[in-house]
Amino acid sequence: MKPRTQLRALPLIQHLPTLRLCTSCLPIRSQPTASSAFSTSSSLSNWLAPKRGHKVKSRKGRPRVPTGGSTRGTTVVWGDYGLRMRDHDRRVSAGQLSIGAETIKKRLRGEKYRLYTRINANIGVYTSGNEVRMGKGKGSFDYWASRVAVSKIIFELKGELHEQVVRDAFRLAAAKMPGLYEVVKKGDPPVMGITKVTEGVTLDEMKRPWANLPIEATTTPVPATVPP
Repeated sequence: MKPRTQLRALPLIQHLPTLRLCTSCLPIRSQPTASSAFSTSSSLSNWLAPKRGHKVKSRKGRPRVPTGGSTRGTTVVWGDYGLRMRDHDRRVSAGQLSIGAETIKKRLRGEKYRLYTRINANIGVYTSGNEVRMGKGKGSFDYWASRVAVSKIIFELKGELHEQVVRDAFRLAAAKMPGLYEVVKKGDPPVMGITKVTEGVTLDEMKRPWANLPIEATTTPVPATVPP
C-alpha cells in the first residue's frame, strides 16, 4: 500500500493576481463652498413641532400686534394666493393647523400646486388635570401651538390653479380652524394692525402720533369767558 502524500495548504493570497489601484478612476470629491442653494425651509424640519423640544416651559403670552408701523407677514411672498387672519390675534394649536393643511391637500388632489406655510407651532401649552388644586406649577405638556397675530398670512398656494378652486380650498381650511380669514392675492396692499395701507392711507400718516382734523385746522379757538 502506497503512503499518501501530504499536500501543504498554500495561502490563498499567493494564487490571486495582484491588484493595482488606479487613482485616475476614483471620483473627485468636491470641495465645500461658502455659497449654498437657496431653500425656504429644511427638508427635515417639522413646522408643527420645534426641534429643541419642550425643555423650558414657555409663558402663555400674547400674540404680537404690529401697531408700531410694521407690515411684516401681511402680504403674499412666495405663492399667488394666501390665507390671512382678519378678526383678531389668537393661539392656534398644531392639530388645527395640520387639519387645515390636510383639508387644502384633499381639495386640490390631482392638481399641480405647491403649499407654503408661513407660521410654525413653537409654543408649548401646559395643562393640569381636572379637579386639581391651584398652584404647584404650570402642569404637564399638552400640545404645541402658534401665536398668530392679526392680519398674518398662514398658508400660500402657487401653481396652475383657478381662483375659484383656490378660494374653495381656503374656505374649507378656514372652517376647520378658529377665527375669521380672508383670501388675498399677490400684490395686494399690506396691513398695519387692522388698517390696509391703500392709496389713500400711507405708512407715514399712520406713524404720526397725532393728526389735526380738517375742522380744527380751519376754525379759530374761542377765548374763555371770565365772569365779572
